[in-house]
Amino acid sequence: MRGKTLEQLIEVALETVDELFPWDLEELMNDEKDMLLLDVREHTGFDAMKIKNSINVPRGVLESACEYNYDQTVPELVEARNRSVVVICRSGKRSALAAQTMQWMGYENVVSLKLGVKGWNDSDLPLFDQTGKQVDGDEAAELLEPPLRPEQIKP
Repeated sequence: MRGKTLEQLIEVALETVDELFPWDLEELMNDEKDMLLLDVREHTGFDAMKIKNSINVPRGVLESACEYNYDQTVPELVEARNRSVVVICRSGKRSALAAQTMQWMGYENVVSLKLGVKGWNDSDLPLFDQTGKQVDGDEAAELLEPPLRPEQIKP
């Protein structure tokens, strides 16, 4: 039996996960004050640049962060099962998988940010570093598009 590729996994996830474009999220952020922005990138990427008011739970600890009684528990996330949750990653792929997992765990209103932080930046929407300073869009673009190393390219 052959396994699924990343793209196939994402395709399956998107059968149940809705996506939101960056410009639509910006509008919703102004209207919906109780929305939770959940960034599932690793801490280094999140610290370098994030969407304002987002929280960071890396994808690798998401399931335990969504439950009490774990050392990765994030109470705000555990208690957000009935809130609107927008899951964010760099490109919109891991966020789709994370949103699917959260649906399986009982989150009622979770969506994925289509195009991720890259799409947010490409739409000229503001990103901020860990000190709250706005990140230059061109600098952000360079950090968000690292070149592939030769060994990462399929032969």
